[in-house]
Amino acid sequence: MNLRHKMAFSVTAGAAVLAALPLFAQQRPVQRPTSGPIARYDMRAGTISGMGAMGQGGGMAMMMGGGRGNNVQHELLLRLGSSTAATGSPKADHFMPPNARLGKSVALVTPREERAPDEMPQKPKGRMLIYWGCGEHAPAGQPVVIDFARVAAGQVPPGLWSSTIVRDWGPTLQNSRSFGRWPAEDGKYAKPDTSLPGAHRIAGNYSPEIAFTLAKDFMQPLSVRTSANPSGSTLIAWTGIADATGYLATLFGGKQGPGGREMGDMVMWSSSASRQFGGGLADWLTPGQVAGLVRDRTVMPPSATSCVIPAEVKRDAPDFRVGTLTAFGPMEEFSYPPRPVDPRAAWNLQWTSRIRHKSTNSWMDIPGMNMGMQGGDEDTAPARQQQQCRPRRGLGGMLGGALGGGSGC
Repeated sequence: MNLRHKMAFSVTAGAAVLAALPLFAQQRPVQRPTSGPIARYDMRAGTISGMGAMGQGGGMAMMMGGGRGNNVQHELLLRLGSSTAATGSPKADHFMPPNARLGKSVALVTPREERAPDEMPQKPKGRMLIYWGCGEHAPAGQPVVIDFARVAAGQVPPGLWSSTIVRDWGPTLQNSRSFGRWPAEDGKYAKPDTSLPGAHRIAGNYSPEIAFTLAKDFMQPLSVRTSANPSGSTLIAWTGIADATGYLATLFGGKQGPGGREMGDMVMWSSSASRQFGGGLADWLTPGQVAGLVRDRTVMPPSATSCVIPAEVKRDAPDFRVGTLTAFGPMEEFSYPPRPVDPRAAWNLQWTSRIRHKSTNSWMDIPGMNMGMQGGDEDTAPARQQQQCRPRRGLGGMLGGALGGGSGC
């Protein structure tokens, strides 16, 4: 098994372990209505730069051959849930402003099933070493060592994954009587020039008509640069972006096992000051959630522009390391009808809608290979080129899933 195959196997395992977490959170109530809402609409708008933006096979092949990770993608994820049944076959469309460049509308399709991506094709061996916190060296008590095969089999030790934040996709097939989502099978995806501000309308046969005007566009891409320190630690530095509410850095890596025939130890690291991994920590967090996580130092503040990965992380993951920086962003919320001025008046809420934003940059470091880096093994420049966001499969998609660098559209 060569190094690339071992990497793919290792990241597959890591992605599956991270994905085998609760995916569906309770809907966060916008307000306290007398009844309703009948319909809930959820939008997630992401900006993906660096290695995670390289798309499907062609992009990954380019990266394996030494291509540079200077692409940018936009991703837009739409989900509609209703408490009423459809009149006939479920049908719903999202009509967007012309600057979205997605045609007159996109169709929200009802899937036959929707499951958490919890299948693991192979059971990994070895151990998983857990590190956390920014600093030249890991403090006493790290790493926490986990038997990787037991984790893959579902034997997750208590306290391993974050229970503070669960992944919140909003409406789902399971928590809605009628449900639709996009991207679907229409061949449309958010483009590099897709823009969001303007009037939006959602109409279908199983929910009230929803209409709102967005003011905020996709976040700017992150410009990330990494460099080696004399201590063996790694400095991550980035340029702050507008509307960021906080930052989180993560890393996944590993080394070859004895004889080079299989992967050995896996390594996971998070910039969190406490041992916080998985769950919804690198997912789509609201500004309110991020504010609390900044206070307890789980998430770096919006003023942060650097973090040091401890030297022990690189020491224990000498063969490959994949990092991701996430900038959490703003949220816009809407509801109809408006809340009555008189608190004693009945308020029968018809619908709620929200859009959450984030921007991510990911990079890969393999000794002797320029894996989507600019100017060397540990140097990532700003993302400039752009390409259309399509569902990512293979190593690119798995890396995004494992490290929170996008949802694969």
